[in-house]
This record gives sequence, structure tokens and C-alpha cells, in this order.
Amino acid sequence: MIKINKLEIENVKRVKAVKIEPTPSGLTIVGGKNNQGKTSVLDALAWALGGNKYRPSQAEREGSMIPPYLHVVLSNGLIVERKGKNSDLKVIDPNGEKAGQQLLDNFVEQLAIDLPKFMNSTSKEKANILLQIIGVGDKLHELEMQEKEIYNQRRAIGQIADQKAKFAKEQPYYPDAPKEPISASDLIKQQQEILARNGENQRKRQNLAQLENLRKSQGEEIARLEAHLNQLKENYAKTGEDLAIARKDAIDLHDESTEALEANIQQIDEINRKVRANLDKDKAETDASDYRAQYDQLTNAIENVRKQKTE
Repeated sequence: MIKINKLEIENVKRVKAVKIEPTPSGLTIVGGKNNQGKTSVLDALAWALGGNKYRPSQAEREGSMIPPYLHVVLSNGLIVERKGKNSDLKVIDPNGEKAGQQLLDNFVEQLAIDLPKFMNSTSKEKANILLQIIGVGDKLHELEMQEKEIYNQRRAIGQIADQKAKFAKEQPYYPDAPKEPISASDLIKQQQEILARNGENQRKRQNLAQLENLRKSQGEEIARLEAHLNQLKENYAKTGEDLAIARKDAIDLHDESTEALEANIQQIDEINRKVRANLDKDKAETDASDYRAQYDQLTNAIENVRKQKTE
């Protein structure tokens, strides 16, 4: 099957410029709104391959100063080109040799184009013919059938979904009910578990007073033992001190003098008099400092008032 590998069109009917390169194993769709040039592409292809007898009556694009240009590359290596004011034909065969419309007509026959029928066909029929040329017509039909089958399946499923939704809407709903059905044995088992926990709680409540008394007595025993331990620690420390003193040699033992204490006892009145005098002096100095600070603040205030009067 010979296919179109490349198609270039310029200034033909409604087409200003278009380039189409169908993929080897895919589908190329030419789409657009009405009067956008879809039929112009098909007419240009028929003109390029069928010759001037299929040239459109209004071949040149309206308003264009450049003549039409057509360039087609077939999968067998044949290159077809029409350009110039007279739409001169240039055909190059796969061997690089130049040829004319006669060689092109042989390949057109292989392309299965009935040009008169093609030109008189509707746009949809022309599209189908070209799809067959590029080898995707059967595949497109298969895709269309597949699409139709899926569409029918979707419509059937949609109808079922609507019925189910309507049925569900009519059914009552209980938000507080469990998500799954429950059995009597499960309820009995749950009841037994609850009764067992309640029994254990009751036993603990009955033993509450006993446990509280036991805990209290244990706490008192801990406190007594801690107090006894602390006393033992004090005694241990005192014994250690006594032991250290006892270990000193007799020559290292010196009695402490009490002369200073005795002198202070005799002079206690004089000492207290000096202490009170020092306290009175410290207070007088503190009061003097406070009053001096107040004096300085009042001086600054007087200066500020005088300054405001001069201003």
C-alpha cells in the first residue's frame, strides 16, 4: 500500500500554508470550522496527483500575490511538485529521474483514487478515500466501532446507575446503625465481657478500704524507716568526728582561748554604743544624699521655669 508521507500546500483556495506529515502507524486528522480550508486540502491533493483537469476553478488563494505551490512525497519515493504561475509539474521517481503525468497516473491508480468520483464526492466521502490511501481507513472504522460499543456500554451503565441511585434514594437510612449486620452470639459475648469487667471492678471496690489502709501503713513504715535512717546517718557522722578527734596526738590538741569573748562581754555596752553611732552616721549620710538629690531636682525645675519665662 502506497501512502502519503508528506504534503505541503501554499496559496490554494482557502489555504495560505499547510504542511502535513502522517505518522507511519498513526492517524492524521485535518479538522477545523466551516470555510477554514479542510476541503481545500483535499482538492489540492487531487490536483497534485490527478493533474490540471482536477485543478480547482478558483485555485489561487484570494488576495495572494504568490502562485499556488503543491508538494507531495509518497511512501515509494515518488515526489510530485506543482508550482509557478502555470502550475508546472515536476515528478521525480524513486531513482531520481524526472518524469511526467503519465508516470504519476500509474501511481495514482495504485493509490486507488477514482478522481472523477473523488471530485464529485462529499467532504466525508473524500476524507474516507484519503484515509484509505494513507492506510488507516480500516483502523479508523475499527476505532469507530470500538467507540460505538464503549458508548453503548456507557449508556447502559449510566441507566443502571440512575436506577440504583433512584432506588437508594427511596430506601430509609439509619445513621446510628452499625455498618455490618450483627449476630446474637456476638452480643452475648460482648455482654459477658462487660459483666466480667464489672465483676472485677466490684471486687476492687470491695477491697478499696483494705488497700487504702495497707497503703497508709506502708507509707507510715517508710516514713519511720526514713527518719530512723536519717538519725543513724547523723549518729554515724558524729561518731566520725569524735573518732577523728580521738585519733589526734596529745601534743596536737590545743584548747581554744576564751579571752576575746570575755573581753567582749565586759565591753559589750561600749561596743553596742559604737554600733549605734555607726548606724546613726550611715542614716544621716543617706538622708543627706536624698535631700541633696531633691535639692538638685528643684534647682533644675527653677531653671526650666526661668527659661520658659524668657522665651
